[in-house]
Amino acid sequence: MVRTPIYFDNNATTRTDPRVVEAMLPYFSEFFGNAASTTHAFGRKAHQAVEKARTTFAKGIGAASPAEIVFTSGATESDNLAIKGVAYACREKGDHLITCLTEHKAVLDTCKYLEHEGFSVTFLKPQPDGLIDLAELEQAITDRTILVSIMHANNEIGVLQDVAAIGKLCRDKGILFHTDAAQSLGKVPFDVQAMNVDLASFTAHKIYGPKNAGALYVRKSDPAVPLALQMHGGGHEGGMRSGTLNVTGIVGLAKALELCLQEIDWERERLEAMCQRLLAGFKAALPGLCLNGHPTRRAPGNLSLCFPGIDAGSLMLGLHDVAVSAGSACNTGSAAPSYVLKAIGLSDALARSTLRFGLGRFNTEAEVEYVIARFAEFMRRARRKG
Repeated sequence: MVRTPIYFDNNATTRTDPRVVEAMLPYFSEFFGNAASTTHAFGRKAHQAVEKARTTFAKGIGAASPAEIVFTSGATESDNLAIKGVAYACREKGDHLITCLTEHKAVLDTCKYLEHEGFSVTFLKPQPDGLIDLAELEQAITDRTILVSIMHANNEIGVLQDVAAIGKLCRDKGILFHTDAAQSLGKVPFDVQAMNVDLASFTAHKIYGPKNAGALYVRKSDPAVPLALQMHGGGHEGGMRSGTLNVTGIVGLAKALELCLQEIDWERERLEAMCQRLLAGFKAALPGLCLNGHPTRRAPGNLSLCFPGIDAGSLMLGLHDVAVSAGSACNTGSAAPSYVLKAIGLSDALARSTLRFGLGRFNTEAEVEYVIARFAEFMRRARRKG
């Protein structure tokens, strides 16, 4: 028996894994010390937990040293620190940045802010499959370019960019490369060394960890990345991010990544199989349905589906016991069609006919079959009315 409502919005956030909660619990009440107060046992215990988490996280992303991990409140803060930090630190060297029109708002809005500060930004238009053209990226680079920021997995359409190739191009050109890896961490292999990444943003709540816990990877050598501070106070996190550390969240972030990496192959296969079944079931009820983004180069669990002739809002009402979204959770309160879908060439009508299905660790095959049946029922009712 399937319990409703069904949660198919795992790209917006994920349920915290009970094993992560178990790891966090002692740091709420038993080991509650401030990690900066190392003059006594309470603070030292918290400090030890933070440094253990830093080591675990660094190893999980292939960082050369735990010192390359800066703990933050999440990927939005990490994006801001990475982009603004490099822009202001390298302003004498150059004032040009490159990103893509389908980036998360945390990147796009930060870049637009920098334009008002006198920087120049190139916003690349992706190809219809959501991938950027590496030749266009190379052509956009000038002698004033200091940073390229391209996300690994898109939060709406799930497309996986060739981060390794982008990183190599930037490395060959002597330009810093930042990637928002919030949607890919723990789902597909991610190694900052192999991918030539200089800065990378992460968050816990996309990988079955707690909200308001994240990290920024900042390369310390070959090359060392200069950052201008964006938050001043007590000089925490090697001086890069002041503020009392969220010890419980940091412990949860590291545990969440540890579990993801232990189960990454099995979980990816399971999610891909469920997505294929969901897609096939929907197509049987609506043959004209189409998948947005590249058909195979995508994060597991993500399906951005366009239902031609059907308003996404009406479909969500029809599937009222299934939690899905019409776009990104970062566009709170916006009635406009998705800027990501518009950037890959969809019309307003098709963009408004699109829903994002995000399957995750706690979804089941029985839930997939239930949702297929609910959609088929919706289509039968719609045809009778038509």
